[in-house]
Amino acid sequence: MIKKPKKITVAYEGVIQRYRKYLPVSKRTPVISLQEGDTPLIYSVYLSAYLGDNYEVFLKYEGLNPTGSFKDRGMTVAVSKAKEEGSDAVICASTGNTSASASAYAAKGKMRSVVLIPEGAIALGKLAQALIHGAYVLALKGNFDDALNIVKEIAGKYPITLVNSLNPYRIEGQKTASFEICDYLSYAPDFQIMPVGNAGNITAYWKGYKEYKKLGRIKSLPRMLGFQAKGAAPIVRGHPIKNPETIATAIRIGNPASWKQAELARDESRGLIDMVSDKEIIAAYKLLAAKEGIFVEPASASSVAGLLKLNSKGYFKRKRHASPAGRLYSRRKTTIVCILTGHGLKDPDRAIKSIKKPKVLPATLKAVVKEIGY
Repeated sequence: MIKKPKKITVAYEGVIQRYRKYLPVSKRTPVISLQEGDTPLIYSVYLSAYLGDNYEVFLKYEGLNPTGSFKDRGMTVAVSKAKEEGSDAVICASTGNTSASASAYAAKGKMRSVVLIPEGAIALGKLAQALIHGAYVLALKGNFDDALNIVKEIAGKYPITLVNSLNPYRIEGQKTASFEICDYLSYAPDFQIMPVGNAGNITAYWKGYKEYKKLGRIKSLPRMLGFQAKGAAPIVRGHPIKNPETIATAIRIGNPASWKQAELARDESRGLIDMVSDKEIIAAYKLLAAKEGIFVEPASASSVAGLLKLNSKGYFKRKRHASPAGRLYSRRKTTIVCILTGHGLKDPDRAIKSIKKPKVLPATLKAVVKEIGY
């Protein structure tokens, strides 16, 4: 007879346990967690100095979640609720990160996972994750929006749970990142800058900030500043993009599911949604690696690309004294948080294409010492 192991108590058990009272869970909810969340808010020495003495810039590094992206926060809630409701399978459309997260949490919860991806438009690092977790992955001759339309129809007709950001539990889980930022700083940032793809994340952060303010945990709200890739910027351009193109595959989406909610977050916070070019994204991608030692996937770097773009236009100098509520801030420095949504190992091919190949030398001490300048 196999003895049941004793329960091991750990200090941190994931976002559901930490923020249970703010989430739609109960004692009946089977918590399926990989101890997601609790990601670092890193003070950026370089970017703070670059903006000037009146600013402090922080980087919320969501790439350190269990499957390497922010998606885990929402997936723990979505899959836990699916399990509670009796579902034995989940389905999603994905440009990569959602598939990795959904398949991992489904595996943890002993559930099946089905993933639809656009053929040839997903980074291999993300595809490998979904496959190793046992997902049934199907590549479609179409784009992300085509895949999403199909999974929505399937979930509406068959006993399988949709876990894209249209699932409200995904938004509930993802809002916990804004709680962590406020808990760490003891106040809300003045500006939050983030990538915008399917737009569920900007929706989630804004929901979290508003809830914390209503509860009296923070006194003010940040301006929400979102950035799309120039080749996939439907919200900026005001119409869906039929064939979105960008090296930032995680935000290569032409018709965001949470479009209206993202616009609401922008308008309520008196923020903006703008776009950055692939060239600007790669420059920020390299900057983070070289100056901060942080390796992100290209889409993540769009937040820092946006920071640099706005700074060059004097945006923060014009806006830094007034909160969305019109009150003057008492703090000396303006706080800016950039969200880094995914780890660089999600898309190693892009890193290799962006840097010089190693130089080949003879296997001698003399050759190596000479090359490195000694």
